[in-house]
Amino acid sequence: MQQIDFTLRGEFIPLDSLLKATGAAPSGAIAKMMVAEGRVRVDGQDELRKTAKIRAGQVVQFSAGAQGLRIRVLAATDPAAA
Repeated sequence: MQQIDFTLRGEFIPLDSLLKATGAAPSGAIAKMMVAEGRVRVDGQDELRKTAKIRAGQVVQFSAGAQGLRIRVLAATDPAAA
């Protein structure tokens, strides 16, 4: 499973926007479809809300067949983000 860190610029980012911004989905429509199909988990729990507010410290996982992506969301002030 590939892991990437995403540095948050504000208080939160909608889930579908995060998937698009990280390249997990090529478009917002595809991101929404992925969430609706139940292929996305937030902090280990299935997430079906397309615009769920994702905040610093949360982990989003997406699986596509044998491949997967783990996105760790960091605050802009988080030392790990530097």
